[in-house]
Amino acid sequence: MPKYTNSFRTASFHEETILDENGAVVGKIRIKPSSILWKPKGAQEYRAVPLAKFAAWITAGSTKATKTKS
Repeated sequence: MPKYTNSFRTASFHEETILDENGAVVGKIRIKPSSILWKPKGAQEYRAVPLAKFAAWITAGSTKATKTKS
């Protein structure tokens, strides 16, 4: 296999824009290896929570989060 002179740079995060049922922007969610970030529509800055804290919150019984079928 030849040695390549060029390479791909992987993204340091994954970002999605969330839309409501009418197609209007609700906000953006950004997923990083260490944290989850949320920015509502019109906001200038993200709010962040460490991934470990998010995982503890989402799996707590008090959130009433349900498992998905997939």
